[in-house]
Amino acid sequence: MAPSKVLAGARVVLPTGTVDDGRVIVDGTRIADTAPPQAETVDLPGHWVVPGFVDLHNHGGGGASFAGGTAEQVLTGVETHRRHGTTTVVASAVTGDLDFLARHAGMLAELAQQGDIVGIHFEGPFISPCRKGAHDEQLLRDPDPAEVRKLVDAAHGHAKMMTLATELPGGLDSVRLLVEHGVIAAVGHTDATYEQTVRAIDAGATVATHLFNAMPPVGHRAPGPITALLEDERITVELINDGTHLHPAALQLAFHHAGAARVAFITDAMDAAGFGDGRYRLGPLDVEVTDGVARLVEGGSIAGSTLTLDRAFKRAVTIDRLPVEDVVAAISANPARLLGLDDRIGSLEPGKDADLVVLDDAFDLVGVMRRGEWVVDPQLG
Repeated sequence: MAPSKVLAGARVVLPTGTVDDGRVIVDGTRIADTAPPQAETVDLPGHWVVPGFVDLHNHGGGGASFAGGTAEQVLTGVETHRRHGTTTVVASAVTGDLDFLARHAGMLAELAQQGDIVGIHFEGPFISPCRKGAHDEQLLRDPDPAEVRKLVDAAHGHAKMMTLATELPGGLDSVRLLVEHGVIAAVGHTDATYEQTVRAIDAGATVATHLFNAMPPVGHRAPGPITALLEDERITVELINDGTHLHPAALQLAFHHAGAARVAFITDAMDAAGFGDGRYRLGPLDVEVTDGVARLVEGGSIAGSTLTLDRAFKRAVTIDRLPVEDVVAAISANPARLLGLDDRIGSLEPGKDADLVVLDDAFDLVGVMRRGEWVVDPQLG
């Protein structure tokens, strides 16, 4: 067990607000309210201490894929994102053959059982060919509840979320099935109308998969899914804040209408995150990453991102000018609540896991702690 620590002198972001010259006490793997006598003091003046980041939607990183890689490759991706502050990650699959997805879910479930990831997000194959993005159209299918159940069962209790085009035949029944099994139903890669989206929300959908991306734009006579998803308090909207997927005004629009309590920053990262430009695969499709932007070789569609959540955090504060407390909600507390893990993670409170990120005064990451152990030690530089 790691020695007890007192992180002192930093600005600490708590659920009640930011405390200047605050401190966080770490005893073993948990945050404590009193420091043991032998606790080591780590002085962090001029720094911020915020909760560890929670990524709901992530396909890989460090040159490795969550969507099709081996267990060892998945762990490589997990470790890459941990070094960038993501102490909790959901591994996202992409559209593939149903039997392959079921087998792969079984492997990911073992990693979830070990605590390396917290669960599985199925993005596809039950999505619209009209809004397929970087998914293989030949493998898309309508959301048959029996097939949805097959994937949920294959995850052995570790399915956390499934993205559906809920307007397709079987879509609403599939939403209801997911809700019955405790799996988040997310509306995404959809060509739904406003009215169809409202019906999906009423059926139990609670998340908008990367809002604005892979769905119809807002129209003054056809408001579409974006309007329905923004206006309903039951929906949390995912946002990819990398400067490529969203114009800053779109990000501000989402925060204005949904409020900070209903936004979750995600990466939608693929293998190149934390790794570099080059040629990659996303599921069965070839992807070229140039200047940090991933696009399909055939067709040029954006193919996920190379984002890490530390970059999303810094951009949100320094470019989008969002309050730090709102960014912490979007990157930690809100996704933790969605996953049903807010009793353990998502905020710096006694009794919760000692998952935290240390940022300097320019909001660059200098330290990461997961369950009381430094992943990136701020004292070592």
